[in-house]
Amino acid sequence: MSRHHHGHHDHDDTHMDWNEMLPLLEQGAELQGPLYRQAAAWLGELAPAAGVRRILDIGSGPGVLSCLLAEAFPYAEVVAVDATPELLERTRERARAASLGDRVTTHHADLPGGIAGLGRADLIWAADSLHHLGDQRGAVAELAGRLRPGGLLAVVEGGLPTRRLPHNFGIGRPGLEARIDAVHADWFAEMRAGLPGAKEDVDDWRALLSGAGLVPSGTRTFLHDMPAPVTDAVRQQIVTVFARYRDGLGERLAPEDVATLDRLLDPADPQSLHHRPDVFLLTARTVHTARRG
Repeated sequence: MSRHHHGHHDHDDTHMDWNEMLPLLEQGAELQGPLYRQAAAWLGELAPAAGVRRILDIGSGPGVLSCLLAEAFPYAEVVAVDATPELLERTRERARAASLGDRVTTHHADLPGGIAGLGRADLIWAADSLHHLGDQRGAVAELAGRLRPGGLLAVVEGGLPTRRLPHNFGIGRPGLEARIDAVHADWFAEMRAGLPGAKEDVDDWRALLSGAGLVPSGTRTFLHDMPAPVTDAVRQQIVTVFARYRDGLGERLAPEDVATLDRLLDPADPQSLHHRPDVFLLTARTVHTARRG
């Protein structure tokens, strides 16, 4: 899914229009391609490619990572699983363009109810998708039941908040992104509480994986570092994310911070994100793995 990267949500309420977010989801995943290639290479050490014949990408979004997994595991069929038809269509288009159309297939399913119908797999990849399910513990247990003996479950959750500007960048009060993170955390808690069957669990993924009868096989965090000066594509992604902050979190932020966002988003302002030489992109994503005995 690769959907939760601080600012990739629709903050107007706790419902997300994934189809509307397709361009942002796709561009964000593409920019973080090097990070996810490192993660896939590590998974290839835990689950050698020759033995991986079927992969489930749970909450696959526009299929960027489905295709990346197909490249990393050349003997595998990759099944992109998502509840949004438009995202699955984009996955098929991407797979055809990459000459992977015969190995990347799509499966429309609402989760968690649709997990039981997914069939068995040697590798299950769930990136930023489980936190959109009310009962994360139950979902992990169901996914564990889809693994073939020796199969690997990889859950991408957590890491570090993304940073795109220096702490003090000369407009407004220093620490804008930290305050946005705090407001976003409140929104995220409301989103989680409003999910069907919501249950509050501690985000101890090793414990959740163990509780599902799996044997933890390692956790690693991968860095995504794009220092200044950034490319035009990175700059555009940053502008888009801050525009979502402004539209979705504006009512929750202090007026001073809203005014700062307005300046950052004004192309006519020389201090805006469109012109600043100091914007960058730095984050880290954590991958938790466990194996079925």
